[in-house]
Amino acid sequence: MATLDAKKRADLPNSAFAYVDSKGNRRLPINDESHVRNALSRFNQVKFESEEARERAFRRLLQAATDYGIAPIGFVTRQLREARAAESSDLPAGLVTLLLSDIEGSTRLVQDLGEKYPSLLDGVRALIRDSVDSHQGYEVDSRADEFFAVFADAADGVAAAVEIQRAMQKATWPGGHRVQVRIGLNSGSPAVTDTGYVGLPVHVMARVCNAGHGGQILLTDSTREELGELVEGIVLVSLGEVRLQGLPGPQTVYQVRSRGLVEEFPSLRVVDPT
Repeated sequence: MATLDAKKRADLPNSAFAYVDSKGNRRLPINDESHVRNALSRFNQVKFESEEARERAFRRLLQAATDYGIAPIGFVTRQLREARAAESSDLPAGLVTLLLSDIEGSTRLVQDLGEKYPSLLDGVRALIRDSVDSHQGYEVDSRADEFFAVFADAADGVAAAVEIQRAMQKATWPGGHRVQVRIGLNSGSPAVTDTGYVGLPVHVMARVCNAGHGGQILLTDSTREELGELVEGIVLVSLGEVRLQGLPGPQTVYQVRSRGLVEEFPSLRVVDPT
């Protein structure tokens, strides 16, 4: 890398730097290829005045890398990993209630709606986010047709699930399609990592969700125990002990019933009664 002495640095315009703070101090020169590569390696050593300033510098640096034909894959990966770590640090630890929703018949919807499906998916996610946020929940992840949330209080998780199902029934969807989600809840103490939660409680939540049908809310015995007194207007109906695929031992599964929810469903999916 060519030496950038004080005079040469002073002669450079502000546009030759990825970051210029509010006092005019200039950091991360990007005036040539070698300096761009150096800036990529030193980015995390810079103290930015705000997240907005950091984001602006990040984008300028990526644009400079593009201009010089540099593919900063490792740099971008590090930034995404650190962003996920920052987000996961806000997630509640210890005993929590996990919620997973999944759109029923999504493959058929994709085939029927084609390029309109993404807007439908955005609408479903927005509806679920509103319910999760209004009941003190945290979004953990949303990918494909699934939405993963967590609650410090089991009652909030169940109340959010009921609100989601009610809102789904009232919503109007593209092409007049009927769109439904299945929801599964499980309580436990999963480990918190830089990518979210890991551990058996997460797998149990996913299996319980997969066992249900569109419009149905299922929860495990561990969540029932955490509920204490049920929220007014909510009833739990035991569906008995079942074996969920890939899990050790049987699980007692309950269906949530409440005003405005569908009550009758086919037998649970991908399970065997004990």
